Amino acid sequence: MQQTLDQLKDLKLNGFIEAWQEQQTQPTYQDLSFDERLALLVEREHLRRHHQRLQRRLKQAKLFVGAALSEVDFDVPRGLKKAQFLEWSQGKWLTAHLNLIMVGPTGTGKTFLSCVLADHLCKQGYCVRYLKTAELVSELKLAKADGSFPKLRKRLAAFDLVILDEWLRDPMPPPDAREILDFLDERYRRMSCLFATQFPVNQWHQQIQDPTLADAILDRIVHDSLRLSLKGESMRKLTSQLKTPQEITS
Repeated sequence: MQQTLDQLKDLKLNGFIEAWQEQQTQPTYQDLSFDERLALLVEREHLRRHHQRLQRRLKQAKLFVGAALSEVDFDVPRGLKKAQFLEWSQGKWLTAHLNLIMVGPTGTGKTFLSCVLADHLCKQGYCVRYLKTAELVSELKLAKADGSFPKLRKRLAAFDLVILDEWLRDPMPPPDAREILDFLDERYRRMSCLFATQFPVNQWHQQIQDPTLADAILDRIVHDSLRLSLKGESMRKLTSQLKTPQEITS
């Protein structure tokens, strides 16, 4: 069997090997037919590869926080509808190449909820990338400067969803707006974006310093976007271990 094991290793069928070694040492499997044992070997390899792909997707996502769907508190009154959020977590809106705009004051959970969606979508087989808006602009500019833009463009196009956190947190100057416009053109009705922002859509135009570029950017986003408007107190305040504000003393 050593030659067979070496061939399995060469094929990188490590899950298959582990399951076979388990079958050899445990009498539980001895009364199973060849086909039944083979099915178990193949299933183990399939599960191993599925797990590896998931871990690769989660690593590529570079989520700001690690959070699972089970950690979301739907009882806090902040405008988050459980049925709607669970539906979004299944990813049909990505298949339709729609966007999602998540608006709310500081602390209402925009980043957390974005990462929850990203985590669950990765588990559904989608490829996701989390970026702060300023980070994306910097990456695009740097890639154009050092000649790596074609590679970056190809990498970004491979993601079913790109999350742009802190969207329009700071006024966007014309050079940055041009980079964002080109990026949105690449994804328009081909791939999806999630925009997490403190500013409602009716304030976006004034945050983009070139009116013409502002018109073009908004036109590529707002018509194909689902919306989630969050409200209420900061989740950081509600989940703080301190029951009352503490004074800082020197």
